[in-house]
Amino acid sequence: MHKYEINRALGLTQIHFAVLLAGCAGLFAKLLTVNAAQLTAGRTVFGSLALLLFAVASRKSLRLATLKDAGALALSGGILALHWYSFFHSIQISTVAIGLLAFSTFPLFTTFLEPLAFRERIHRDDVITALIVTVGLVLVTPSLDFRNHLTQGVLWGILSAFAYAVLALLNRLYTARYPSVSISFYQQAVAALCILPFAFQAQAPISATDWVYLIVLGVVFTALGQGLVVASLKHLSAQTTSVVFGLEPVYGIALAWLLIGETPAIRTVIGGGLICSAVFVASFRRR
Repeated sequence: MHKYEINRALGLTQIHFAVLLAGCAGLFAKLLTVNAAQLTAGRTVFGSLALLLFAVASRKSLRLATLKDAGALALSGGILALHWYSFFHSIQISTVAIGLLAFSTFPLFTTFLEPLAFRERIHRDDVITALIVTVGLVLVTPSLDFRNHLTQGVLWGILSAFAYAVLALLNRLYTARYPSVSISFYQQAVAALCILPFAFQAQAPISATDWVYLIVLGVVFTALGQGLVVASLKHLSAQTTSVVFGLEPVYGIALAWLLIGETPAIRTVIGGGLICSAVFVASFRRR
């Protein structure tokens, strides 16, 4: 087996396990009684602390070479905060299925943003994948009435998808220069600083059970998952990792059905089937 194939296999293993964790993370929006800002704050605060402890224990350097790099990572942290807030809010006002399926459309954005950012050629198969994902998204959207809370959930999910696509492209710029734990730490620390002022505005107290859930969400489903995503970008393009992430709804919807009894509508299942089928084929397509 060639070195390229070994690295690609490692990258696919890392990103698929990260997708499993991400699919589980969506359920926290329904399991906890806190709002999206508090969820995002808890996720980033505990996630960044876990990454800091890991970096110290493993003696990973957190030093940045230039102020330009620090500024870029700070920008990506702000985008990460927007991504997670819109993702959780999408699920809270609609369903786990709609939030996850709307978010999984971000290959649509990376398909066209990545060639522009890195001067790469757009592949015909990527365009076909994007078109299939679009059809699936149309089926998932219940109506064009923006007052419909399910439609609002789709729109928030699309915003989350766009933010994540931009974040993936920014990550690709620095994965070869810094350890994945360093990138993830700075992004989550900045995201925590960005979202904490909004979380403090919430009047409802956080229960002891919710605190435990927030710690688990931050350490396991955030720090570990985010680190795996960044690490996979050393071996895969942002577009490839994006399409693999389209499998996230498979895990999330199945768990939502098993754990909280949330059954998706037939239209949602058909649209989700198109989206997941397209990204599953694309994730194993070699260029």
